Amino acid sequence: MATVFSRYGRRHCVRLAAMMALALPGAMGWNAALAESTVHTVVIEGMKFSPDVLEVQVGDTVIWRNKDIVPHNVTAANHAFHSPTISPEGSWKYTARKKGEYDYLCTLHPTMKAKLILR
Repeated sequence: MATVFSRYGRRHCVRLAAMMALALPGAMGWNAALAESTVHTVVIEGMKFSPDVLEVQVGDTVIWRNKDIVPHNVTAANHAFHSPTISPEGSWKYTARKKGEYDYLCTLHPTMKAKLILR
């Protein structure tokens, strides 16, 4: 039984494998998703999230930066995401994975509420 290498030649097989490796991510939409992902920032200051409504694309990253003098956290009402406690001058990041609208709050200060919309 002939191997692929003996039938087509090693150089041809290596070239074909290289072309497939370069083409596959683009065909699967991976390059476009990576190239178009964006980082968004929500500032926590004055006991509120700003902006209080943020719309992002799936694959984008949201960073919450605590500029307040007390610790906070970020918890989705449906528990889709939950940060650890974010110390003053600290931050936490989340990469959006599933479309939907997510109301969230700081469980340490439940009057602090906002919304993350994933398109």
